[in-house]
Amino acid sequence: MSELILAVESSCDETSVAVVKNGSIILSNIIASQIKSHERFGGVVPEVASRHHVEQIGYCIQDALAEAKVKPEELSAVAVTKGPGLVGALLIGITAAKSFAWAHGLPLIGVNHMAGHICAARFVQTIHYPALALLVSGGHTELVYLPSEGTYEIIGETRDDAAGEAYDKVGRVLGLSYPSGKKIDEMAHKGNDTYHFPRAMLHENTYDFSFSGLKSSFINLVHNAQQRDEQLNENDLAASFQASVIDVLVEKTIRACQEYQVQQLIVAGGVAANQGLRERLQTATKTMLPSVELIFPPLKLCGDNAAMIGAAASIEKKQAHFSDLTLNAEPSLAFPLHKKAEGL
Repeated sequence: MSELILAVESSCDETSVAVVKNGSIILSNIIASQIKSHERFGGVVPEVASRHHVEQIGYCIQDALAEAKVKPEELSAVAVTKGPGLVGALLIGITAAKSFAWAHGLPLIGVNHMAGHICAARFVQTIHYPALALLVSGGHTELVYLPSEGTYEIIGETRDDAAGEAYDKVGRVLGLSYPSGKKIDEMAHKGNDTYHFPRAMLHENTYDFSFSGLKSSFINLVHNAQQRDEQLNENDLAASFQASVIDVLVEKTIRACQEYQVQQLIVAGGVAANQGLRERLQTATKTMLPSVELIFPPLKLCGDNAAMIGAAASIEKKQAHFSDLTLNAEPSLAFPLHKKAEGL
């Protein structure tokens, strides 16, 4: 018998509803983007995001069911992102999901947004454990160890800015529109690493990251050049910045895969769409980790979407992790920190 989950995602600036079959097949994945509304502000405005979610959530539910050709009575459960994210935005999705679940007598499943990003890999390949996930997005940069299905443990995280956040701040200095990650990636492929920005914590005995120093170094270089009326090559600036980010991400990720002896490496989150990062990791794993399978979600599933929430919810359902109607938003929800097992 097929398992059909209606999934809702509203943690930031995408209103999304999907119908996922058996945790790995997308029947529909409706995404109402708000980029145009936030573009003029250079970033996401929480109040604006919440207003858009209120306007779009009902239509997204209708469209997701219609596209999937599924009726409410055929569903197995309703899943929704409970955190992390913007509290107002999360509450819109949670309220809609709870209302739908209650109205149709369906079980409710609260899902960690970051688990959703990792589980987007399920639409590409079955996940084999132990595995490692590199989570890189606008709000998070984490190395997550997956010893078994449904278990997510952080072994390294950013101590300040996330990689995607640094991309957006650097893009603002370069006068690029929000979000600027894709444009910086394109520019980087046309330039060279001539400015040699710092690689923070690259050789330290930790899997943690830090990008605030890189961001400050970039901003100081550009501002000092402007004061001297000196012209800098923007493609080289983008290439130098991206090389610094990717060097650190790849070095620590490869080292973690070797230490934890994983079978698969999953790269997830919005920055997983970065072509420079994909190229470097493909080369590095082929050379240094020939026995580790590298998995990237499709580009359209790297950003926030409800299909990934449905994939993660399927695992939670299998483990009988259900929520009740007291489910609330957890804007700072995080995975547990990993305690090293004996011998690792």
